[in-house]
Amino acid sequence: MNKAKVSKGFIILFLVLMLLTVGTAGYVLLAGASILDGLYMTIITVSTVGYREIADLTPAAKVFTMFVILSGLGIVSYALLEGASFLIEGGVKQIVRRKSMKKLIEGMEKHVIVCGAGQTGAIVIEQFRIADAQFVVIEQDADRAAELEETDVPVICGDASSEDILNQAGIMRSKGMICCLDSDADNVYTVLTARGLNPKLHIVARSIEKGADLKLRRAGADNTISPNELGGVRMASLMLRPQVVSFLDIITRLDEEVLDLGEVSVGEGSEIDNLMLKDARIPEKTGLIIIALRRIKGKMRFNPGPQERLSSSCSMLVLGKTDQIERLRTMASSPDVSQRAGSGEQGAGNE
Repeated sequence: MNKAKVSKGFIILFLVLMLLTVGTAGYVLLAGASILDGLYMTIITVSTVGYREIADLTPAAKVFTMFVILSGLGIVSYALLEGASFLIEGGVKQIVRRKSMKKLIEGMEKHVIVCGAGQTGAIVIEQFRIADAQFVVIEQDADRAAELEETDVPVICGDASSEDILNQAGIMRSKGMICCLDSDADNVYTVLTARGLNPKLHIVARSIEKGADLKLRRAGADNTISPNELGGVRMASLMLRPQVVSFLDIITRLDEEVLDLGEVSVGEGSEIDNLMLKDARIPEKTGLIIIALRRIKGKMRFNPGPQERLSSSCSMLVLGKTDQIERLRTMASSPDVSQRAGSGEQGAGNE
């Protein structure tokens, strides 16, 4: 629940208690009533139900009664307004948002399912939002799911290992899943369930305990990541090889822009198909750095020479900005793909 709403609730409760306390004390002092009668007089005065008074009121008691009535009307009006606001924002608005989010998730295709929105999951979500990637989050904690809802993150509150929840997340239409739940057992069971539902799904899972990566791979994970291990390696590298780590940070954050590693496949009949690297002139045309070539039936070849020939059976691992990588994708696309993209853009312009 929103902290501001909780705070307002406490304020209303405090005002009501103060009104009852002051009203009771006032009638005890001004009308000579007992504490019970004073509380009774305060309640019937605030509620304006019109029951009989406990005694003939003195002029001072009548003035005090008017004060109680006006104060009561103010506090009750404030409470009603806040209650109505809570119902509209917390009820109607939430229902509308959830319906809209459900429709959005149902329309997703080739998206990524992120299981768990803890510390690791939060970083994954942040990176996906920066990349403007399609994704949906599955989070079991209702408060955390509500926080994500309020920031317009597509989220489903439920158990990620449940087939029903995974189906709600569109697992049959998704291209991948990142599993970063709080325990290895939950991750293994979720990976096992997801792999059973969609054998083609690319799954990346977080491993926590030593040896958990083997269990995750047996369950169906394509890749496993251990944040603890990666963090330890990074810290040791900063101490043992600080210059190397600083250099890597510099080349991936050039001019305050993050450089991406991308893999681009060469399409059959594309403008760079069957050309040698020196003739394709990819660095000159795109500004990218070619790190490696991967053949379909061969190993990855790092730092390829200018005589390496590009073909539809290979892909390039490149380093550069996102728009540069997209430029290379266009160059490496088959003619039919490029023509379809061009027709779509022209049609959009005619409209």
